[in-house]
Amino acid sequence: MILPVIMAGGAGSRLWPLSRQMFPKQFLTLNGDSSMLQSTAMRLKGIEHAPALVICNEEHRFSVAEQFRANKIPNSGIILEPVGRNTAPAIALAAFTAVKNNDDPLLLVLAADHLIKDEQAFRQSVKTATEFAQAGKLVTFGIVPTAPETGYGYIKRGDTYEKGYCVAEFVEKPNLATAQAYLDSKNYYWNSGMFLFKASRYLDELKTHSPEIYTACEKAISNTAQDFDFLRVDKAAFEACPDNSIDYAIMEPLCSSQDSDKVVVVPMDCGWSDVGSWSALWEVKDKDSNGNAFQGDVISIDTRNSYVHASDKLVATIGLEDMIIVETKDAILVSKKSEVQQVKKIVEQLKANQRSEWQHHREVYRPWGKYDSIDYGQRFQVKHITVNPGAKLSVQMHHHRAEHWIVVSGTARVTNGDQEILLTENQSTYIPIGTIHALENPGKIPLELIEVQSGSYLGEDDIVRLEDRYGRKDEQV
Repeated sequence: MILPVIMAGGAGSRLWPLSRQMFPKQFLTLNGDSSMLQSTAMRLKGIEHAPALVICNEEHRFSVAEQFRANKIPNSGIILEPVGRNTAPAIALAAFTAVKNNDDPLLLVLAADHLIKDEQAFRQSVKTATEFAQAGKLVTFGIVPTAPETGYGYIKRGDTYEKGYCVAEFVEKPNLATAQAYLDSKNYYWNSGMFLFKASRYLDELKTHSPEIYTACEKAISNTAQDFDFLRVDKAAFEACPDNSIDYAIMEPLCSSQDSDKVVVVPMDCGWSDVGSWSALWEVKDKDSNGNAFQGDVISIDTRNSYVHASDKLVATIGLEDMIIVETKDAILVSKKSEVQQVKKIVEQLKANQRSEWQHHREVYRPWGKYDSIDYGQRFQVKHITVNPGAKLSVQMHHHRAEHWIVVSGTARVTNGDQEILLTENQSTYIPIGTIHALENPGKIPLELIEVQSGSYLGEDDIVRLEDRYGRKDEQV
């Protein structure tokens, strides 16, 4: 049986301002109607497999769970990494989890933030690779290159192995001339970062070639705690694990040894992209007769070969060519298409200036719903809060702010000090500083309300949680 392992970590800072640390690109809907994470799980239809096992960091756990819930996609659990340690340790956690459950499935390792246009071709390559993995091979998928791409690593194929090839070597990102030579030779593939192998085979090779990672991950997975759908590993043990990719930890050492025939590459020609920049997204999007890809409310005059993403407002362009424009509620990016790799420098500058736009959107998702900070001043802040049916905010209090809640639609069950009251449309309540309070949606439709905060300090870390059904009692936000 195939057990998909979806790697859902990463910040995706090159797609700022849509992608941010707390809501990175794997959760975004960039092409089609589903997010990249949802699309990764749904393209497995047609492959016999167990529900996917997801690996992410703690701060993204509720986003992952909600995206699976929203599309009714089952999962085999969500492993939480206390810190990022790259792909080799992450896959080891999945492999140890599978073996711990007295099973030895084929692990289909997938990134949550890749775009694949031809899903049938993807499934056919997985089918081909399954035969090799069942025979004990470690399979990697090589993307058939369509251009001399300098932003990807490459895989050089060796001798033919049935419907695949032995791997001669993994090579680093090349310069343009070298990339062109790779393309012309037809002996090289883009390194997709997707793999298929038995869980036990992966652990055997990890123990041989990277014993420090093996030992740390074995210790981390031996002391786990279940928290709803989340599996928490031993933090101290995992923090002690070396940071390394599967390529460096296992694949390259195998290819340079006498055991090179253990690694097989299966070609995949499926319209793949890792969507690593705004220009890469423009390349894979459907375009109009002027070479433009527009999303949202866009009006253009004499605009060519450009990408415009309007999230919240009308965006109008005149006389532009080869441009990227991305509008969100709190930031606008305008860049030459050839300069989009500089976006990471914008994120670095935001961080250096201690601005919140690198980390959060104006609209912030929580396990109970979301809030949108629609206005603020020196001593006030106004939020539009949406609470999902059946959800409840934590029982909490604030040292520095009072709150006024006005229900716009739905029904609110409110704890306000010693009182518990039901509020409906156009009703409100006032919560003084220091008063213990809670908010719950007992209804069947989303609860919409306006919250007006006033006080000397309005930061999200002024929350003292007394009870929380989502396990956040000791978290500040």
